[in-house]
Amino acid sequence: QVQLVESGGGLVQAGGSLRLSCAASGSIFSINAMGWYRQAPGKQRELVAAIISGGSTNYADSVKGRFTISRDNAKNTVYLQMNSLKPEDTAVYYCHVILGATLYDYWGQGTQVTVSS
Repeated sequence: QVQLVESGGGLVQAGGSLRLSCAASGSIFSINAMGWYRQAPGKQRELVAAIISGGSTNYADSVKGRFTISRDNAKNTVYLQMNSLKPEDTAVYYCHVILGATLYDYWGQGTQVTVSS
């Protein structure tokens, strides 16, 4: 069993910054990929950023230049540094992990990010 625990969400003014963290624990041999998704009210869940085992990253066009995804492999933790936040970034952010070998995937509980105008 694998658990993902998210932290770092909250309320911030437009132009401000937040850093989200997601720590994976449990029966982990290796991780294939880690990423962040978000879902705003009335909208579909969308990929925000992802990082694969080789280190390559992928970002949604709407966050390029403002958000940075990183990881600490020793701690099985992924981060999302969010700068220059906009009200349209308001959403519940979900951590996602794909394990190596089995390719089983797991989701975090979600953390609310609210950006005021």
